Amino acid sequence: MCKVYDDLPYVAKIILQIFFGWILGGLYRIFKYLESKNTTTLVVGILFVIPGIDLIPWIIDLVTVILHDKITVLAD
Repeated sequence: MCKVYDDLPYVAKIILQIFFGWILGGLYRIFKYLESKNTTTLVVGILFVIPGIDLIPWIIDLVTVILHDKITVLAD
């Protein structure tokens, strides 16, 4: 899933982040954990999926996608 998302065109990533970024960031980190086995990534991914906590991470992920063309904060 991470590879598919990373290979999307720049504009498609921004559109997905605007409309589905509130859940996409958490899911991206959970799937990234399955690749890297970094428990911090898993914990942050689970926290980002919880309703009410997802507004600030959504904004951070949108900014990182705009600036770096990928989700970078706590997603290694």
